[in-house]
Amino acid sequence: METKTIVCLACSFKGSDFITEFAKNGDRILLITSAHLREKPWPWHAIADVFYMEETEPWKWNLQHLVEGFAHLLRREKVEAIIALDDYDVEKAAKLREVFRISGMGQSTHRNFRDKLAMRMKALDEGIPVPEFTAVFNDDAVNDFAEKIPAPWVLKPRSEASAMGIRKIHSKEELWQAINELGNQRHLFLLEAFKPGDVFHTDSLVYKNRVAFLCASQYGEPPMQVSHNGGIFQTRTLDKKTDEYKALEKLNAKVLKAFGLKHGAAHTEFIRNKENGEWYFLETSSRVGGAHIADMVEAATEVNIWAEWARIEQAVLHGERYKLKKPKPKPAGLTVALSSQQKQDYSRFSQDNILKTIELDYHFVIVHQAANDEDLAKSMDDAAAKISQSTLSVMPAKTGGRT
Repeated sequence: METKTIVCLACSFKGSDFITEFAKNGDRILLITSAHLREKPWPWHAIADVFYMEETEPWKWNLQHLVEGFAHLLRREKVEAIIALDDYDVEKAAKLREVFRISGMGQSTHRNFRDKLAMRMKALDEGIPVPEFTAVFNDDAVNDFAEKIPAPWVLKPRSEASAMGIRKIHSKEELWQAINELGNQRHLFLLEAFKPGDVFHTDSLVYKNRVAFLCASQYGEPPMQVSHNGGIFQTRTLDKKTDEYKALEKLNAKVLKAFGLKHGAAHTEFIRNKENGEWYFLETSSRVGGAHIADMVEAATEVNIWAEWARIEQAVLHGERYKLKKPKPKPAGLTVALSSQQKQDYSRFSQDNILKTIELDYHFVIVHQAANDEDLAKSMDDAAAKISQSTLSVMPAKTGGRT
């Protein structure tokens, strides 16, 4: 089998399982990552070479410098593919693919997975329900929207991840104050109706334009609420027999096909309106879900989506057939919370239905697994109660995490 070389872009420390799996069969990985991550425990045994970029601001690099450096790299390396390991790397990868004519998602398609305004416009064109929205380029369009759609609204960055930078707006006066504060950055935001309801997410693997694997889950509190008000982030998987799972399965497949994901991983979010029960698409991304969601997915299915994504990329590169091993479903959940303590003591938690805890400074991270939904709920409620009674910390919304 001919050895293939790919480049992985990573502005966050993630994707070790992808790198390790891809290198198992003799293929080569070149890693481009942020300079401040050089001391992280990357799987160095699986990385043929590494290159570092200085950040211009968190998670962002100078794209011109990246292109110029990549051009020098190609003088001695034949690169077959470029993989974006983080949401913020999707734009970088698309730029490189376009400039150097490397196959994969280009700059037009990548906007469907990074730009929330592009997502909503594409969904609307494809008949996928979304909350009412408008760009905020034009004053008259904003005023017309505010008059037709009752408050509250949400003002969202078009290209941030998860709930980062979202503001809930309750009046027209507050809206214009918020828009004016954006100054020259105004065009980077969109405005949409706030829909109260339960928020769900799907974590998928796509092969040859079809969903090859799906795990559907429901958040405890919506990520925006946790990001803005603090608290405990929880999510739990759904049984395939539930109406929620069946609805999400159909919507997820429609979104990913319409948006043009040919192969890879995807994390997508939907909301079920509390007032009328209708489902709305919120956002999607061409990457593995953050906040250790991949650990929960593996606990629920025995499928490591990072490793399977690597296997899909290898199958495509080598012209081979990809086949997923049959998932073995079990109820699973995830609890993540900030802590005022650097290291956490999990000894006082009930170990019933806790599969593992993950060491992360100033965070509680617990992966739950149970025989049934009732036992899972007890385990997650117990964990939330113990955390709330101890060293729970709250981080300002501006720096909220990504999912």
